Amino acid sequence: MHFTLQKSNIAKQSSIKITGSKSESNRLLLLQALYPEIELNNVSNSDDSNLMTNALKSSSKVVDIHHAGTAMRFLTAYFSIQEGRETVLTGSKRMKERPIKILVEALKELGAEISYVENDGFPPIKIIGKKLTKNKVSLNANVSSQYISALLLIASKLENGIELTLEGEITSVPYIKMTLSLLDEIGVESTFKENTITVKPNSNKLEPKTLTVESDWSSASYYFSIAALSPVGTEITLSSYKEHSLQGDSALVSIYKHFGVSAQFHENSVTLTKENTTLTPLNLDLKNAPDIAQTIAVTCFALSIPCDLTGLHTLKIKETDRLVALKTEIEKLGGSVKITDKSLHLAASTAIKSMVSIATYNDHRMAMAFAPLALKTSIVIEDAMVVSKSYPTFWDDLKSIGFQITK
Repeated sequence: MHFTLQKSNIAKQSSIKITGSKSESNRLLLLQALYPEIELNNVSNSDDSNLMTNALKSSSKVVDIHHAGTAMRFLTAYFSIQEGRETVLTGSKRMKERPIKILVEALKELGAEISYVENDGFPPIKIIGKKLTKNKVSLNANVSSQYISALLLIASKLENGIELTLEGEITSVPYIKMTLSLLDEIGVESTFKENTITVKPNSNKLEPKTLTVESDWSSASYYFSIAALSPVGTEITLSSYKEHSLQGDSALVSIYKHFGVSAQFHENSVTLTKENTTLTPLNLDLKNAPDIAQTIAVTCFALSIPCDLTGLHTLKIKETDRLVALKTEIEKLGGSVKITDKSLHLAASTAIKSMVSIATYNDHRMAMAFAPLALKTSIVIEDAMVVSKSYPTFWDDLKSIGFQITK
């Protein structure tokens, strides 16, 4: 379904409640499956988290997680330790093109029994759950942090825990620290020294505990972009957020100062205010927060600011090749973009074309990153409901603050 976004003006003051972080929710859902004494509040209502929940409850031999990349990685590790259970883990056509070999090899190093059903190195995979007794494993440090987190999440249930050595420069450190912080919160001991992460085994029951998932900072990024493109004095309040977050995408607070967006924290929310500022070129290394690259690139394009974004090597294996997708769609709108396999370089734009139809490539972030452009020009978003992957109420929330959207 295509949505047309007419050129819009938003309310001077508005507020939005955003559902729990997908990243935190999926980690905690897996930990809850391992430790049922954990209770969870404000779990993400995203497709990905619903798929994760259903997969963890499923007793089926074949588990299909569709487009949910996080679920694919985390469940590969989870099913590896379900003793005596045989599971075939599969997904969408795109999921079958997304590599899983690095994680599979690491799990095999620990003693897991996993084989490829179709193509070597890619889902679907057949997993026969076993008791894993080996505890030493190493990974290249610049791989997707989800591979690393998948191992850490099951580590306390391995007989001897895990000693994970990361070789080279570590990327996406905030996501690794998020996983370790959540382990700490439920009472699992870990250390992260230099390039070695150790998680101690825990065969005991945990103290019953209720955890509240913080709202999703990746979803907040679109409102930072909207604030940046709005008139001076515009205020948007988002809940539920805290100043000291486990989520790497909370880097938005410092990044968007560049565009004149200030963030004021309250007890359970943050208010974004557009202030006067002089716009200058932007140079950013996003290796610790690659999921907000699309939002930032579109913000720069809309404000006619050149930008150089680096540290983006993981974007090529997301729902789509996000670097190619960004280049294609921004250039349709009249922009000029150069990309490498790990960077994006945007020239200052002179004008933005109207009523351009934005392809979304089965990628929720493409739809949401381009939506704020409706504050500058009318656009069409193709396959608009792809947003349900992470933020099902996105379009309703945009309408509530003044966006004019027709199906």
